[in-house]
Amino acid sequence: MFMELNKKITRERMSLFLEKNKTKVNVLDVGSGGSCYNVYFPNRTTFDIDELRSPDIVGDIHKMPFQNEQFDVVLCTEVFEHLKNPFKAAQEIKRVLKNNGKLVLTTRFIFPIHDSPNDFFRYTKYGLKEIFKDWKDVVIIEEAETVETISILLQRLIFQVDYKFNNLIKVLFLVLIKLFLCLNKFKLKEFGEISKKNQEKTIMSSGYYLVANK
Repeated sequence: MFMELNKKITRERMSLFLEKNKTKVNVLDVGSGGSCYNVYFPNRTTFDIDELRSPDIVGDIHKMPFQNEQFDVVLCTEVFEHLKNPFKAAQEIKRVLKNNGKLVLTTRFIFPIHDSPNDFFRYTKYGLKEIFKDWKDVVIIEEAETVETISILLQRLIFQVDYKFNNLIKVLFLVLIKLFLCLNKFKLKEFGEISKKNQEKTIMSSGYYLVANK
């Protein structure tokens, strides 16, 4: 039951995003780590730093063993938060992409530590804009709205924390998750600071989906 609720909020949304960007062209799946995205990207080369994940090619995203302009699309899901130098990684991705090639990326913003100790950064949409400022047609999409993000955080508290009266506490969290999902529809406005000068669409998303062209 816990896993089904987790998929409902985050996994299904990511799958819908990837489905919208599906393609049969030549794809490099960076940090693929055992992911099962062949249904959307059947012509992909998997690339990961961890050989235990059985990628097609083992290597580091900061210095990839590929020729310039080799791939039509680079897919990079849930990787950037685990990189020590995201700016250099973005440059490498751009290098291996063909002219007018496309990057499809997902990463975390408001989210707990995961895959520790290799968890280094979180990104606002402004941080992503800075990293990809030299790219074309950059589109950044929130994974979840602000109140929904509270539900996602509660989900992670179910999966990543043990409690006294463990089952009881987790049932309580499930009730709160459903409550916050319902409360989202009552939101009126959000602001980028407490003085409420600059209005924002979403101030607290669990993550972002990004599409950009070289």
